[in-house]
Amino acid sequence: MTIPIALLMGVYMKSIRPEKVLETSLIGIALLLITVIYGRHILGTSIEGFFTLNQHNLAIALAVYGFIASVLPVWLLLAPRDYLSSFMKIGVILLLAIGVVAVHPNLHLPALTQFIHGNGPIIPGKLFPFVFITIACGAISGFHSLISSGTTPKMIENERYALPIGYGAMLTEGFVSMMALIAAAVLIPGDYLAINTHLSFDTLAKMGFPVDKINDLSKLVGIDLAGRPGGAVSLAVGMAYIFSSIPFLGHLMAYLYQFAIMFEALFILTTIDAGTRVARYVVQELGGYVYKPFGELRSISGNIIASVLVVIAWGYFIYTGSVQTIWRMFGTANQLLAMLALCIGTTVIIKMNKVKYIWVTLIPMLFMLSTTFTAGITLIIEYIPKAFSSQPDAFSFMINIILLGAMILLALFILLDSVYKWYGFITGKRPMGNNKSQPSQYSKEFPNMSD
Repeated sequence: MTIPIALLMGVYMKSIRPEKVLETSLIGIALLLITVIYGRHILGTSIEGFFTLNQHNLAIALAVYGFIASVLPVWLLLAPRDYLSSFMKIGVILLLAIGVVAVHPNLHLPALTQFIHGNGPIIPGKLFPFVFITIACGAISGFHSLISSGTTPKMIENERYALPIGYGAMLTEGFVSMMALIAAAVLIPGDYLAINTHLSFDTLAKMGFPVDKINDLSKLVGIDLAGRPGGAVSLAVGMAYIFSSIPFLGHLMAYLYQFAIMFEALFILTTIDAGTRVARYVVQELGGYVYKPFGELRSISGNIIASVLVVIAWGYFIYTGSVQTIWRMFGTANQLLAMLALCIGTTVIIKMNKVKYIWVTLIPMLFMLSTTFTAGITLIIEYIPKAFSSQPDAFSFMINIILLGAMILLALFILLDSVYKWYGFITGKRPMGNNKSQPSQYSKEFPNMSD
């Protein structure tokens, strides 16, 4: 329901009450709370089917939303929806933190397991590099570097706001990851694995992880929790368990579980709308070198064609892939973008003639370089036999190999080119200082969010 509320907020602040941010925010938050409180009454009604989609229909719905969010003006949907969602995200995480302090739940997941060297039932792969690839945005996020450079600067009034917004957002993201870890760790290890794998209870027991309360938890939330991998369900169960342990909330376990699922969906929609839009910018700008009108910002046909291409590209993986494949691909690409962002940051520091500070970005860049390249090469080696097998998803694995190889080669090219230029700047063979350049034409889309 954040989508229609966001559309209303966009129109309200654009045409009805221009620049009344506080007033619009209060209306949006009030409507959001109403949908959260009364949304449970949809169950059992004639419109329930619109909100209960299977995997393939949900993938199509997400693709349609990504396309719409990419082609509509940013003030109409993307900005107000993400803005509205931020209140829900931060509010829920703060409430979860308060719940953790109040309930003081026991953490049942062990610090180390026998899977530290790989062959785990959820994410196969050794602790290094896959723990970093799996955590992804909770530690460092290259995706955020794209958003922070592609949209955020065009929606802030002063450059000074970039530090509290950008750095504050990443601190918040790290805090979210800590709360998510706690929410998952309150589950019994056997129950956690029963949710996140398709292994039988007997198999898990033989591995040393007996299933304990999965049936009781399923009754409390109203659905069968076993065999629902991906992390979203186990996180929602953990959050619901913590919230329901607070006095007077114990009878709301099922409602709190659905609320937690909705909370997680807000993160997914934010990734889809902002990511699709930024990818559309890149496709249009690259296409403009081949056919100039295609790269024009006001080109409706260019906008639509680029958006369709982007949506088809990521929609294919959502429709055909499994979460184990998709997440490791996403994590590798995400961390690879982080490495490139740190590489660019190092270049800027050198060009500012502040070489003594390059360790701030250079050291984490080298760490991300080793992590992502190791993960990418490991995944390629793992996928090669599957790509040339007779299994139905062999073609998908072949596509994964091509994309991983392309990402690694492009990142390596940028890195080598950057090192060459760093050498020129430091030795004086290239002039130091910032080179003034014209802003991207896409900055015109966000002047005071009025276009």
